[in-house]
Amino acid sequence: MANVQLERKKDLSLFRRIALGTWRTPHEAQVYGTLEVRMDKAMQYIERFRRVTGKRLTVTHLVARAAAAAMTEMPDANAILRFNHIYLRKHIDVFLQVVMTDQGTGKVDLTGMMVRDIDKKSLGDIVDEMDQRLEKVRAHQGALEKTRGVFRFVPLLCMGFVLRLIAFLSYTLNLRLPGTPRDPFGSIMITNIGSLGLEFAYVPLVPYSRVPIILATGAVREVALAEEGKVTVGQVMKINATFDHRFIDGYHAAIMSRVLRTWLENPDAHFDRLPGEDLEKTERLIA
Repeated sequence: MANVQLERKKDLSLFRRIALGTWRTPHEAQVYGTLEVRMDKAMQYIERFRRVTGKRLTVTHLVARAAAAAMTEMPDANAILRFNHIYLRKHIDVFLQVVMTDQGTGKVDLTGMMVRDIDKKSLGDIVDEMDQRLEKVRAHQGALEKTRGVFRFVPLLCMGFVLRLIAFLSYTLNLRLPGTPRDPFGSIMITNIGSLGLEFAYVPLVPYSRVPIILATGAVREVALAEEGKVTVGQVMKINATFDHRFIDGYHAAIMSRVLRTWLENPDAHFDRLPGEDLEKTERLIA
């Protein structure tokens, strides 16, 4: 049984073929970029969503859903390497990093949770699923947490080898390993550095995860902006991206950035229409 549902990409450009031969691992091919987006309408949408549904929608939910839309628009970014060939994923799954306290040591630890086929789900469904998964993660339950627990018994000297071996079996050979979750890291990783009070930071790619792009969302802050020749105050957020240049270049990044900006700056035109809000009101908000 396959670990990931894949389809080999055959129509590679000359640059892509050269890139595959130039960089052997993700840490050699990391590229960084920052997108600054206006968040005034997104923050208003979040407030209305919470009031109407009673569900605690956050910026992370919006970014995760918008990122899935970006990958739908640019499917070449939703890929992994196997034997130096690019394979496109058939599903869009988002891995969200979570900071928590390690029960064994009491030290701050980093783990995460997966939302599978996020492009097919409503915001309400995404909020509910993430809340349920977050409870399990913090209780150290679930398949990923059980697998992580096994690594407590791996000597540090062997840790790198074990991680590379698991990645080779799971992704290069595409085998479903007994006792491990299926494709635990998905298409894209998202981490909310804004919750730590940070606006700007780049997160390194995780080679054994085989994820080609990580987004770090900064804190939403008020700044002075020039708008139609006048100075105004607006809310902005930086989305800091790290991506694997073997898959993604400026062309891909530009398209994905456009989709992210469009969704976040015009939420009523792209995210769920809220219950109880008539179409005329929604059209006014979009305009």
